[in-house]
Amino acid sequence: MAKQYSCHKISEGKGEGEVLFSRDDFCFYLVDPGTGVVIEKNHCLEGKSIAGKVLVFPNGKGSSVVQADGMYQLKMKGTEPRAMIIRNPDTTLVASAIIMETPLVDRTEEGFYETAKDGDLVEVDANRGIVTIKSQQK
Repeated sequence: MAKQYSCHKISEGKGEGEVLFSRDDFCFYLVDPGTGVVIEKNHCLEGKSIAGKVLVFPNGKGSSVVQADGMYQLKMKGTEPRAMIIRNPDTTLVASAIIMETPLVDRTEEGFYETAKDGDLVEVDANRGIVTIKSQQK
């Protein structure tokens, strides 16, 4: 049974994929654009791919140039996340998500963080302000 949670739209659109949680702040420049694999040393997602995922993370990190270029490179290779959920958005990340047309939301209900797990199928509908857990891993 699907579970829905309210959120706040930052960048419009809708994206669906397996959810991938990062407890560490995220820099898109430290992702291999050819594979979508995180290459940042000692990052909690090092060696994992964000391609086609719904990426959930606390904050962006890095300068405006590296964040925007990192997202651009991923978009050009088709290895970008399908949608993003962030706890603490910053101007650089917001602008980059809007330009790259990647759905981005914040202020997601706490119940989502308590219920969703890596690998669950999640849909982010930023236009309607809804995050839906469509199916959960056992």
